[in-house]
Amino acid sequence: MKALRKIEEKPGFVLVDVPEPSPDLREVKIRVLRTGICGTDLHIQSWDAWASKTIKVPITPGHEFSGTVVEVGAEVTSVKVGDFVSGEGHIVCNLCRNCRAGRRHLCMNTVGIGVNRDGAFAEFICMPESNVWKHEAGMDPDLAAIFDPLGNAVHVALSFPLVGEDVLITGAGPIGIMAAQVARFAGARYIVITDISEDRLTLARSMGVDIAVNVLHENLGDVMKTLGMTEGFDVAFEMSGSPAALPQILEFVGHGARVALLGLPSKPIEIDWAKVITNMVTIKGIYGREMFETWYAMTAMIKKGLDISPVITHKMRYTDWEEAFRIASMSNAGKIVLDWS
Repeated sequence: MKALRKIEEKPGFVLVDVPEPSPDLREVKIRVLRTGICGTDLHIQSWDAWASKTIKVPITPGHEFSGTVVEVGAEVTSVKVGDFVSGEGHIVCNLCRNCRAGRRHLCMNTVGIGVNRDGAFAEFICMPESNVWKHEAGMDPDLAAIFDPLGNAVHVALSFPLVGEDVLITGAGPIGIMAAQVARFAGARYIVITDISEDRLTLARSMGVDIAVNVLHENLGDVMKTLGMTEGFDVAFEMSGSPAALPQILEFVGHGARVALLGLPSKPIEIDWAKVITNMVTIKGIYGREMFETWYAMTAMIKKGLDISPVITHKMRYTDWEEAFRIASMSNAGKIVLDWS
């Protein structure tokens, strides 16, 4: 089969032929139809400091995908050949304290598909039955391929009550924009998103945010006045990883505000902890999805009309992966989906 592989400890991938995987007793073999390119994949492709200390080569990256089940292990009972599926990319141990308490997303022994074991940038992938998510009939394969990052957005957005709340989102990348859509669907009053890319801000405006702010040229204080806000934002999502974002959030949220952090900063961030304490601000770190409550929530919202499809700005053949990664590395693209069919 064809697979996009990292075979050396240096920038780049190679598209090569490798043997097809075979499922273990409790694994499922999936014919990959679509894959999404994630920021994690860009880190691996560029071989930055995180990748060099995390990734063991050779490996097939990729963890956002959709496909069709073609083979199941002898002990698999809940999935059958022909099912159209996606997969939860975090494989947990089921034995640590958090797993046994039903908090699998907090497993300290998590193994990441496409990070710690071969992933979905290939024609076939094998994964545990317990990580397979079956889609209902009629689900678009492009949309199904980005359920993983949609899950990140849903996990962030549904961390706090949103009905009637004013929401600030820093970072208008695909997950930030999807989080804005979820916040709107969940009943937020005003949604303001910030970035420095005019292309991404334009995309955010087209998907229904109230105001998209270029922080290089506009001030959030002025935006609040325009909206008639007097007490600061109630909820904030930090999606950019910019070291400047969290201090900015703390400047413009109100007393008792709740802040969810998903963006991974490239360096330590200095913030005013006295303000966090005296303003009684809650800060929550988010990583991945709450398995599998998030999958149920996003499936239900999609079924009831949540439309995040415009966030997919490019659809390309897997053989054009080099151009796809070039586009993904730029700040003007939304989600990029590769076609493996």
